[in-house]
Amino acid sequence: MSTQTAEQFTQPTDNDILRVEHISKRYGAVTALVDVSLRLERGEVLGLIGDNGAGKSTLIKTICGFQQPSSGRIILNGEEVTFSSVTDARAHGIDVVYQDLALINQLTVYHNMFLNREPVRRPLPLLRNKVMRQQAQKHLDSMGIKTLSSVDVEVAMLSGGQRQAIAVARSVFSDAKILLLDEPLAAMGVKEGAMILDIVRQVKARGISVIIIAHNYGQVLEVCDRVNLLQGGRITYDKYARDTSVEELTEMVVAEYRKALEDRQREAS
Repeated sequence: MSTQTAEQFTQPTDNDILRVEHISKRYGAVTALVDVSLRLERGEVLGLIGDNGAGKSTLIKTICGFQQPSSGRIILNGEEVTFSSVTDARAHGIDVVYQDLALINQLTVYHNMFLNREPVRRPLPLLRNKVMRQQAQKHLDSMGIKTLSSVDVEVAMLSGGQRQAIAVARSVFSDAKILLLDEPLAAMGVKEGAMILDIVRQVKARGISVIIIAHNYGQVLEVCDRVNLLQGGRITYDKYARDTSVEELTEMVVAEYRKALEDRQREAS
């Protein structure tokens, strides 16, 4: 399959759950996103790659309601939507897991799983800790997350991979339909990286759609159905993972570095 143009690969399909059409984002004189269009199918894992500063995190923040686009539109389940906040996007089934994870280190695993939606016993507002503990353990078991000694352990005691697993599991537990993962494999060892990839597969098996930002192209191709490359604030490349390779993806990014170096040399001369 040959690389497609932006207009070709953004054509809607009956299986699309999300479409981003001609999104731009400006911060004063700085333009982070120029004209971004992408689509995400139901149950699909889409890999979003690109150099640092290409606009990947900005795009994720725009999709999840953290910030508003300067222009363009977001189509969810065939209808145009505008999210006023992350909470608003989450209510529509879109959740995001950032590198900092938004977990509370001093709380237990099960308390983090129920953060901001804790069941309480009435008439006194007492936390139903036993219920939370049981449900959290059941959910983690159902996702195959078995590296924890106990859901009673504080998050501060967990490894980076275990924390990432808890953050992803919490989003699934909150009934997300689209999951946005911002560098979930950053600074992971081989064993923990493999665990996170297994969790992404578990998420996909549940019919949840995923956009994953990653720099390790081998891991991207291992878990993703399709790959998009973001360059200079635009999507410039769209291929099925089965039709590309680590070498092809690497060469495109290297070519971008070469061009940037040549441009700097010309400006300096």
